Amino acid sequence: MTVRLEHANYTVSDGEATAAWMQKLFGWHIRWKGDATSGGQSIHVGSDTQYLALYTPARDTSEKADSYTTRGGLNHIAVVVDDIDAMEEAVKEAGFTTGNHADYEPGRRFYFHDHDDIEYEVVQYD
Repeated sequence: MTVRLEHANYTVSDGEATAAWMQKLFGWHIRWKGDATSGGQSIHVGSDTQYLALYTPARDTSEKADSYTTRGGLNHIAVVVDDIDAMEEAVKEAGFTTGNHADYEPGRRFYFHDHDDIEYEVVQYD
């Protein structure tokens, strides 16, 4: 039996804005968008086989607690790239600050936080 991750769903303050920077940086596309639970909106952004479901509630969002000390917290989303240096430049040009750079077996990585303080890891495997 083959199992693969299809999507992850998490809450953002502005799904349109998040989907826009993801399309620009990651080359993804909007697969679907529409009404969602509790009067909110969901946008599915990604590739033809995998995506992130960005949920924006109908009311204002609240800031999250530290995800690493909250049971069920989202710690980060990771993407794999072919050229980590080019992606880091693009991330900086999009207005995000990169950090926590590391070389590790079997590759390299860096992290950045978006406007909702969600952490993203960018990985290039050797």
